[in-house]
Amino acid sequence: MKVPMYTTEGKKLKELELPENIFGAKWNADLVSQVLYSQASNRRSGTAHTKDRSEVSGGGIKPWNQKGSGRARHGSSRSPIWRHGGVTHGPRNDKDFKKTIPKGMKVQALYSLLSAKLASGKIIFVDSIPEQSGKTKDANEVMKGLTTIDGFKTLCYKKPNNVYMTVGKTAETTKRAFRNLPYMTLHTMEDLNPLDIANSRYLVIANPEETITYLSSKTKAGAK
Repeated sequence: MKVPMYTTEGKKLKELELPENIFGAKWNADLVSQVLYSQASNRRSGTAHTKDRSEVSGGGIKPWNQKGSGRARHGSSRSPIWRHGGVTHGPRNDKDFKKTIPKGMKVQALYSLLSAKLASGKIIFVDSIPEQSGKTKDANEVMKGLTTIDGFKTLCYKKPNNVYMTVGKTAETTKRAFRNLPYMTLHTMEDLNPLDIANSRYLVIANPEETITYLSSKTKAGAK
C-alpha cells in the first residue's frame, strides 16, 4: 500500500510504503467500542461526590410524633425526600472507574482506527516538522502550508479536536509552539492511542517511517 508523503509546504515528496496489517486492517466496531469505553473510563477523574443520608448534618431525632399531628410520618430529616437531605444514587468519589483491557485488543483497535482514517482520506503523512521557535504564529504557518494539500482545506478550522498530530521525539519549543493552536493536539508517537484518534477529525503523522517502525513493534508486543 503506497501513499504520498508531503513536506510542511504541502508539496509531495515521495511515495511511502505502508504495512497492510496496520493501515489496511478490517473495521471491527465491537472491538473499537470496547477499547474506547475502557480508555474513556480510565480518564475519568472521579471527583464528583454527593452525600448520602448518613453523611448530611441534622436528623438526629424524629421530626415529630408518629401519630396525632395530622402530618405524614417521618423518621429523620436526613431522608432524601427532605430539603437538605441525603442524595440517593448520586456520584461518589470512592467509586473505581478503572478498567483493564488486553494489550492485543488495544493494538488491534488502534490499527482498525488508523485504517478507517486512511480509507476516509483523513491522514496526512509529513516528512518532518522543523524545530520551532516556540511562537504560535510559526506553528500556524506550518499548518497553513498543509492546507494546500487536496482534501485538507479545513485543516485549520478553529474547532476543538480538529487535528491530532503525532511526532517523534521533539524539542520542547516545538510542543510549546503548537499547544496554543485551538484546533489541534500534539503528542509524540508513543502517545498515539485509539481514543484521541477517534475524537479527532484529521490525523497528521510526522516522521512516518519512525512511526511505522514503532507501530510494528507494538504488533509483536501485543502478540506476547
